[in-house]
Amino acid sequence: MVRLKKILICSDLDRTIIPNGYQEESAHARAVFRQLAEDSNIFLAYVSGRDKKLILDAIEEFYLPMPDYAIGDIGTTLYRIINDNWQLSEDWSDEIGQDWKSLARGNLSEFLEDMEEIRLQESEKQKQYKVSFYTDQNVDPQLLIKNIRDVLAEKDVRANIIWSVDEISTDGLLDIIPPRANKLHAIQFLMQQEHFPEDRTVFAGDSGNDLDVLTSGQQTILVKNATEDIRKEAIKKLSEKNLTNRLYLPRGNFFGMNGNYAAGVMEGLASFIPETRALIAKAVEKIK
Repeated sequence: MVRLKKILICSDLDRTIIPNGYQEESAHARAVFRQLAEDSNIFLAYVSGRDKKLILDAIEEFYLPMPDYAIGDIGTTLYRIINDNWQLSEDWSDEIGQDWKSLARGNLSEFLEDMEEIRLQESEKQKQYKVSFYTDQNVDPQLLIKNIRDVLAEKDVRANIIWSVDEISTDGLLDIIPPRANKLHAIQFLMQQEHFPEDRTVFAGDSGNDLDVLTSGQQTILVKNATEDIRKEAIKKLSEKNLTNRLYLPRGNFFGMNGNYAAGVMEGLASFIPETRALIAKAVEKIK
């Protein structure tokens, strides 16, 4: 029997693996995903805006498999997890901290305190390399980001600015992080450090803060429950690069599952790495 080469599944959590959107989750989809993750050839990385505590809360609340890696705080923290021991990657912290060495987090919020369109999120949501704000949902995100960039440029601050919408609360979410810190760079750093080739790696997401990865040319999956706006934006950006074949859009009816959340992740995985279909079929049989 030929042994499979190791496979890295990178996935966003909220409304990607976690069924906390409005669309219906297929019965047993998460159970199948948990079973799939137990295979010794499968390595799992959660890539989330959540911090370590909130990732652990989600694992417990939604009965998710414990990952091998976790990229948290929108790409500003990276953990390797061995026997439930979360080891923070200092190499990654050093990598992204280069541009903000002399910048205190409080400076950033002070620079932007006169902007009425944004309000600072709770203190527990602020991190060493992440400053987070709420915005109104009806704000023009492109104009808002431009205005913030202009203010920061006056202070000679380089930053990556990410805007998205909380589907449940309808709040706009805006995060400011170092320019080297984002989900895509974190995934690429992990792939390089742990020797996962591109053709054995997939990423799944659903929202605006996943677009950098979804439109990067990596093998990516936009779960079926994603909004039409995100779907159109991802396709538009990939069409401009002639890379639409690098994005999989689940259609459903995959082992009887509907393509939403974890079902869509597995459908996309099987499309990009066909031999995983047998692993998924085996997982389906085990949970029956």
